Amino acid sequence: MIKVAIVEDNKTVREGFETLLNRTAGFQCVCACGTVAEALKKIPKAAPDVVLMDIQLPDSTGVECTAKIKEQMPAVHIIIVTVYEDSERIFKALRAGACGYLLKRAQPEKVLQAIQEAHEGGVPMTPEIARKVIGQFQNQTTVAQQVENLTDREQEVLEFVMHGLGNKAIADRLGVTVAAVKWHLQHIYEKLHVHSRTAAALKFKQGQDAES
Repeated sequence: MIKVAIVEDNKTVREGFETLLNRTAGFQCVCACGTVAEALKKIPKAAPDVVLMDIQLPDSTGVECTAKIKEQMPAVHIIIVTVYEDSERIFKALRAGACGYLLKRAQPEKVLQAIQEAHEGGVPMTPEIARKVIGQFQNQTTVAQQVENLTDREQEVLEFVMHGLGNKAIADRLGVTVAAVKWHLQHIYEKLHVHSRTAAALKFKQGQDAES
């Protein structure tokens, strides 16, 4: 028997999941919540194996709720169930501790399959979500590799750029000429495939985040 908790503010959707689980052999809904506050209070006591988590809730987000539940219950498997498909939401959820991500339009059998897969240690995702995850991962890897190709001095220059310093101020800090700073910036633009100091700074930050 797989014990499942539901966190969903839409009553119709919540009751639909609850009915599906309780009418399917091998599954049991042990807790159904409409808010983050309710979930944080009830879920630890219900001790589910898997949690179906809405991403947008009235008193907070499913991402924050996921992180807090995982702190208390590291072994629980949390599947984000939402209408949203954008990559940023996906990665926030996965970073918070979610093991999978499903769209609300998934058929009932797909929801049950995802719960079973998560319970067995898998990573349930719809094909379109999986493609986005892979694409984002590949993009982050490419950016990280580009940042790794920067010299120590080029990274120093970019650190100053990120703090809003102009070329003269950077030159003064490094004890070099303004022309030298411009020369470094030109090489940075070439290595990061950008055309402005703002774009370079943003890509440098993205590469640092990908490595951390």
